[in-house]
Amino acid sequence: MLNRPLIYGALASALLLASCSKTETAKPYAVEEAPLSQISADLAAGKTTSVAVTSAYIDRIKTYNGALNAVILVAPNALDQAAAADKRRKDGKALGPLDGIPVLIKDNIDVAGMVTTGGSYALTENMPAKDSEVARRLRAAGVVFLGKANTSQWAGLRTSMGFNGSTVGGSPKNPYDLTKSPAGSSSGSGIAAAASLSAAAVGTDTTGSVIAPSNVNGIVGMRPTVALISRHGIIPVSSFQDTSGPMGRSVTDVAMMLSAMAGSDPADPASKDADANKAADYTKGLSTDALKGKKLGVIRGFSGYSDTTKPVFDAAVEVLKAQGAELVDIPLDLFEDLSQEQRTIMIYDIKQDMAAYLKDAPPAVKARTLADLIEFNKTEEHEKLHTQDLFEAAEATTGRDNPEFIKTAEYAKRRAGEDGYGKAMRDYGVSALVLLTGGPAAVIPPDEGAAGGHPASVREKGSRPPSGSGTAALAGYPDLNVPAGFVDGMPVGISFIGMPWSEQTLLAYGFAYEQASKKRMPPEAYKKAVAAK
Repeated sequence: MLNRPLIYGALASALLLASCSKTETAKPYAVEEAPLSQISADLAAGKTTSVAVTSAYIDRIKTYNGALNAVILVAPNALDQAAAADKRRKDGKALGPLDGIPVLIKDNIDVAGMVTTGGSYALTENMPAKDSEVARRLRAAGVVFLGKANTSQWAGLRTSMGFNGSTVGGSPKNPYDLTKSPAGSSSGSGIAAAASLSAAAVGTDTTGSVIAPSNVNGIVGMRPTVALISRHGIIPVSSFQDTSGPMGRSVTDVAMMLSAMAGSDPADPASKDADANKAADYTKGLSTDALKGKKLGVIRGFSGYSDTTKPVFDAAVEVLKAQGAELVDIPLDLFEDLSQEQRTIMIYDIKQDMAAYLKDAPPAVKARTLADLIEFNKTEEHEKLHTQDLFEAAEATTGRDNPEFIKTAEYAKRRAGEDGYGKAMRDYGVSALVLLTGGPAAVIPPDEGAAGGHPASVREKGSRPPSGSGTAALAGYPDLNVPAGFVDGMPVGISFIGMPWSEQTLLAYGFAYEQASKKRMPPEAYKKAVAAK
């Protein structure tokens, strides 16, 4: 079995390779805060090369990842991928605007040639022979897979006691304050985008795992309509709610990524309507005038909304008004805390969905069921240090034909969607909803020291406010986070939520707000910490 030092050894080897291969002929390129769209334009204009850009990101990972724990692995062939992209451009055969763009991808998404661990030692031999569908689409667009981003182990659904990061990737740190959480489970992807460790990143989201890291790391992130992007080849939590999503430093960059990622896939039957509902190019609908004359619903009081965060949200609302939007207040009592329903759905789903993923894993992977993973965790030296009450609760379920699951899933989807967000949009005649995404990052708690904080923790129903991202996940509706300002030096965002397949509309609204507000400011704390060493 591959152990942690070897995983980091692979990282070090890749960095060493980068420092002595091809870079001597590549003119340096300044990637810090460089928009993906600008890198794309510079590549198209011949102002730089993919090798130069990729080398620059590898150098930044080498310099800063030790402080951040954002990246688990740099692809050993990253520079070869970049050189191939440069050759295509030289030959007049560029694959499109993403050709040669270096991207980090969350370590629960299969990419051929790179191990997919899900943050667990149980899968350190999980070297997929084929790309996941989302990776296949990105590869077809010419993306350079720079490496794998850290993640909360099993996308966060192992223990309700609190486990920051993973046994494989370590504890990730927020680049605005290294003592604060980068949120999960797409923590590494969020950090990487914020700290310019890649041009953009790919995360996955079950209950807010793209949205929460985007919120606290000061970036743009989109959780699309469920199954606009195929889930095939991604370590699952819940087929009811899972999706991947793009994460970047601007709405334009996220739109460029989504254009390549979206589409139907026979291997994910739920995605059958994606081709009919996707945009060929989501950047085409972006306009600074997109909010003019549009009616939006404003929700106050969801999770994260407080006296501390209210001024940031109020300022964001004023920007929307100034851009010509008509705003309508939506009463909070239209919504309810659905965390307990969400818990039931996830623990039922993961047992069957995990087995479906593991059955196709390489022969070197011994675990084939959730029960196998539970037994592995009891004895492996790193894994046995952590509890696994959510795994154990999932293993005790009896299958998705159980009336409890059927009733709960039906109620949650309806109450979150048709009778929740959908009802609010219909009854108030609004084209999207706007709410504070969440509060600022909290101090990282010790592992096993955050009982009750997990979205799937057992608690009294209604004991906390509804979750904006959790409600969107249950409904299957799209959710876009855009930076909105700072609270005590830490970023927070606002969310634009719409009906299924309304990604183009949400991106347009988000772009108009972003361009008018200019609230994103890059992090500095991680650089100061490294410089001080």
